[in-house]
Amino acid sequence: MSKTTESVAKKKTNARARAEVGPLMYGRDILVQALEREGVEVIFAYPGGASMEIHQALTTSKKIRTILPRHEQGGSFAAEGYARVTGKAGVCLTTSGPGATNLVTAIADAYMDSTPLVCLTGQVNQSMIGRGAFQETDMIGLTLPIVKHSYLVTDVNDLPRIVKEAFYIAQSGRPGPVVIDIPKNIQQARTQPVWPTLEQIKNGLPGYTQPDLKADDIALNEIIGLIEKAERPVLYCGGGIISSGAAAELKKFAEAANIPVTTTLMGIGAFPETHPLSLRWLGMHGAAYANWAVNGEYEYRKNPADPMVKIKDGADLLLAFGVRFDDRVTGKFEEFCKHGTIVHLDIDASELNKNRQANLPIVGDIKDALTRLNKLIAARPIAKKHTAWLAQIEEWKQKGPFAYAITSEIANSDHMKDHLGGHENEVILQQMVVEALCDLTKGDAYITTGVGQHQMWAAQWYKYKFPRQLVTSGGLGSMGYGLPAALGVKVAHPDKQVIDIDGDGSFLMNIQELATAHVEKLPIKAIILNNQHLGMVVQWEDNFYKGNRGHTYLGNPDSRAQVYPDYVRVCNSFNVKCERVMYKKDLRAAIQRMLDADEPYVLDVIVPYTTHVIPFIPAGKTVAEMIWKP
Repeated sequence: MSKTTESVAKKKTNARARAEVGPLMYGRDILVQALEREGVEVIFAYPGGASMEIHQALTTSKKIRTILPRHEQGGSFAAEGYARVTGKAGVCLTTSGPGATNLVTAIADAYMDSTPLVCLTGQVNQSMIGRGAFQETDMIGLTLPIVKHSYLVTDVNDLPRIVKEAFYIAQSGRPGPVVIDIPKNIQQARTQPVWPTLEQIKNGLPGYTQPDLKADDIALNEIIGLIEKAERPVLYCGGGIISSGAAAELKKFAEAANIPVTTTLMGIGAFPETHPLSLRWLGMHGAAYANWAVNGEYEYRKNPADPMVKIKDGADLLLAFGVRFDDRVTGKFEEFCKHGTIVHLDIDASELNKNRQANLPIVGDIKDALTRLNKLIAARPIAKKHTAWLAQIEEWKQKGPFAYAITSEIANSDHMKDHLGGHENEVILQQMVVEALCDLTKGDAYITTGVGQHQMWAAQWYKYKFPRQLVTSGGLGSMGYGLPAALGVKVAHPDKQVIDIDGDGSFLMNIQELATAHVEKLPIKAIILNNQHLGMVVQWEDNFYKGNRGHTYLGNPDSRAQVYPDYVRVCNSFNVKCERVMYKKDLRAAIQRMLDADEPYVLDVIVPYTTHVIPFIPAGKTVAEMIWKP
C-alpha cells in the first residue's frame, strides 16, 4: 500500500471512529431517524407503492408529525409555507412517477423564491430504473434546472450522509430545494448506519460554496462614503434580508443613516411598513411613491402617446441588498434607476450584474454585512440627514398613496347588478376587504395568498410589521398556493391567526386541502375575493386587448347571477364552515365571525371583476408609463 493510499484509508477509519455507529436497521428506518436528527417536526406525505415503506417507518416515529395532504402539490406547498415562516427546511414525501411529478411546481417555486425544501421521493427498484417500469420517472433529470442539489440513493450506507448534506445545502447560503430520490430496494435494505457530524459533512462538500461569505471591508467602507456623498439615497431590499434574519440590522442601519426603505414583494416585512422611513414595496403594482423615489417622477400621462416629461429626480444612490432585480420590479432593466449609483450586495454571486449592472457589486451575507456597516456608522456617524430628500418623499406619499374608488363603471356593471339586485351602493371592493382585515387583526396575522389581483391587493392593503408575515408565491407565481401554504404556516404557528387571501380561480386549484384542514384540526381561515373571473388576465385584456375575453370567465355562462361554483356548499361538504358576503354593510361583522372561529372557516366575498390593480406599470415599460390614479 502506498503512503497516499494508506493516509486516505486512515482518514476514513478515523472519520468512522468519530461518527456514531447505530444498530442494524432497515433503510426506511434509517431515513426516518436521519430526519429526526435534523430536527424535523412535521412531514407532508402522500403514500404510494414506492414510498409506503417509509410511511410504515413514520408510523413509529415519536418526534415527527405526518400530515396527509389530499394532493401532492398541496403537501409540497404546505411544506413551503412551513419553511417560509420558520426558516427551517420544509419536508414533503411522495411516491414515484405521478406522485413525484406533482412536486415539480413547488420545487420550481422554492427555487425561485429561495425557500429551503427537502423533497423525498420514492423510486422503483434499482434493477428497474431506465426500463420504463410502472410509475417510473427520472426525477433527477426532470428537476435538474430547479434544485440546489439532488440525490439518487444507490447505497443504503449513504442515507445518513445524504440526508445531512441535503438539509445543510437546503438551509445554508441562499436557501433552496433539494431532492432525494430513494429506490424501494434501498428502503428495504439493512445496514448499520454511520451518523456523520456536521463538520464532516462540510469537509466532504469541497464543491459547495461555503455560506459564511463575508463582504470585503474596503467595499463596506466605500458604501459609507457613498452615503455621505449622496443627496437622495434609497435602500432597496428583498427576500435575502428575511432569509438571513437581518431585519433588525436593516432597521438599525436605515435609522442610523436616515435612508428610506423600499422592498420587493418577497422582502415585505423585512422593514416595518408602519415606520416613517418605509416606502412600502415597489414595482409593477407597488407604491407610486416608491417607484418615484427610485426612478424619478414623470408627468402623469393618460395617453401613452404623450411625450415623457420628468418632473423630479429619483435616487442618486440605490443600496440594493438581498435582491435580484426581478423584471416585475425593474420594468425595462436598463432604465431602472438609470441616473443613480447602484450598490448590489448579495450572497449569490450569480445574481450580480445579471439583470442590472451595478456600480459596486459585492458578494457577502447580508446580515454580516449590515452588522459591520452598523459598527462603521457607530464609529463614524453619517453627518447628512437627507432632510430635503425625506421631505420630497413625504410629498410623494401624499400625492400618490394606495387608493381606490367605486366608479360608475363598477357600480353599474351587469355583474354587480346581477348579484346586488338594485343595491349597487353596497358594492364591496377587494381593497375594502383587505383593509378591514388589517384593521380587525391589528396587522398581526400571518397572510398567505394565491396568485393574481388578490395577491397584489393583499400586499397593498395589509400593512406588514415583521419578517415572514406574508407568504406568497413571488417568482414563479403559482396559483393554488395560498390554501395549502396556510396549512404549513398554521402547523408552524398554531397559536397565530393564519389567513389565506385568495381569488376564486386560485382557491379552486387546491380546494381539496380543506379536507386536510378539517381532519388535521388546523383552524386556518380563508377569504375568497370572488369575481367569477381570472381577474389579472382580465385586467390585461382590458388594457391591451380592447376588453376581448379570452376564456377568462370562470362562472356559469347559463346563469351569470348564480355564484359558481357554490363555495358555501363545497366547503360545507368538507365539514368546513363558509359564509357568503355580498353587501358592504355585512363585511366587517362577517370577518370578525371568521376570526373568532376556532375551526377552519371560509368567507366567500362577492366583488366586481371590473376593478383594476393600481398602480400599474406595463411589463417591460418604465415609471414614465405608470398608471397610478384610480
